Amino acid sequence: MLLPAWEMRLYGLLAVGSHLYAFYEAHRVSRKYEAAMDREFGLEPGTLFWGLKKDPMDFEWSYWIEWGRERILWLLAGHLLVSQVSRLLVEKYKPWCLMVYGMAACWLLLGIKGFAVILLHATISFAVAQFQLSVLTWLCSLTLLSTLRIPAVEEAKRKWYDTENEYYLLLFTLSVRCLFCTSFSLEFCWHGPAQKSSHSFLWMLAYVFYYPTFHNGPLVNFDEFSKQMRSQEAFSLKTNLRILMVGVMRIFFWWCLAELMIHLMYIHALYSSAPPLEAASYWALGGLALAQVLFFYVKYLVLYGVPALLLQMDGLKPPALPCCVSLMHSFTKMWRTFDVGLHRFLVRYIYVPMGGSQSSLLGTLFSTALTFAFVSYWHGGQSYLWYWGALNWLGVIVESGITKILSISPIQDLIERSFSPSIRRRLHAVLASVSTSMLILSNLIFLGGNHVGKIYWNRIFMEGWPWATLTVLGFLYCYSHVGMEWEQTYAVSAE
Repeated sequence: MLLPAWEMRLYGLLAVGSHLYAFYEAHRVSRKYEAAMDREFGLEPGTLFWGLKKDPMDFEWSYWIEWGRERILWLLAGHLLVSQVSRLLVEKYKPWCLMVYGMAACWLLLGIKGFAVILLHATISFAVAQFQLSVLTWLCSLTLLSTLRIPAVEEAKRKWYDTENEYYLLLFTLSVRCLFCTSFSLEFCWHGPAQKSSHSFLWMLAYVFYYPTFHNGPLVNFDEFSKQMRSQEAFSLKTNLRILMVGVMRIFFWWCLAELMIHLMYIHALYSSAPPLEAASYWALGGLALAQVLFFYVKYLVLYGVPALLLQMDGLKPPALPCCVSLMHSFTKMWRTFDVGLHRFLVRYIYVPMGGSQSSLLGTLFSTALTFAFVSYWHGGQSYLWYWGALNWLGVIVESGITKILSISPIQDLIERSFSPSIRRRLHAVLASVSTSMLILSNLIFLGGNHVGKIYWNRIFMEGWPWATLTVLGFLYCYSHVGMEWEQTYAVSAE
């Protein structure tokens, strides 16, 4: 520990205390506007927590919970049964048993037309990959992705289903499958001739129709999937049952926590209405921001936790679950540790092939910009996503630039001679607090849209200067210390 124990305890106390008080203020403003939010958005009657009403305005949470409860959880349970039986009896044929099950589940849920479209995308991707040209593969992937936004095609697909929810399930599934097809095709371009048996069309289907990751991820690159699926590890039903029980209890806890948050704080309803945000106190504004990003974190512990548990049960190693956003103190760390599967995809297939950190300054700027441009387009390409992508690109570039400048030998030697390790740690936290403030702002744009980002910018950094701004940076300074200490402790314990 670089800092005195009392100082770290103080930072920890201020971090926890500010979270709790900010949440309390967010709860108060939710109660204040409850009637107005109910009239405007229709809060759902509460049945879980003391009769409190529930904020239903987070589309993603409501959507996947509804689908999960009605059908997807039952299909995942079927996958688990097929997987365990095949591991027990026919380990050698496990990939093909799971492939057939995934195709049947797709057909059942999306209908024959939805199944045919996904199969068509996979077939086209595989056919283009035969040319073994990465550029051609990317053109194919971007073209297939762009077809999801053509109005005439959208209308045609809508007519296949009775409800919008069914159409959106196809849309979300195709978006995620696009990444899986791209991963397989690029691996084929790089390794196909030498490893034809492991890059066959059958293996592509086993990868694309693997059901736990089918609708919403997390993303697992083909090279990892193929390698792990081929290895036949020792199977223990007792061990798997223990993993399943612990995993289910964890996911249930996270689900309860997410539900509690949207019963106590009407985060998404308030973000959909500008007047309450413009009138809220600074503490309430901060509490809503913290609640928004933490709810997003807990939500993905559930949405990624379920497939990650099934991956474990299948003998595969899932990408690590998201790291707590309250411990984030840089753009770079956020991208590396929140959606680990997506980060690996972006680094392996876009950033590194375009030159990455090993290229010139302009090359690094270009490869990073291309990476964030793809992420923004893949998420939907709306204007707020481009602003979010640009802010993240700028944040990563500035952090990387400062790190490189400070690592230059003469500058590094001067800093080490002039400042003790504890002073360097405090200066690091000062810089991290500024970075974290911009990171939270970019995430609020991603989760709430441009209007939410503009309100926060005006309230905190324009109207609130200097006291509100410096107070926010002061608390973020404490959070940064806690995050860095947690990271250091975790790294030491991992070794």
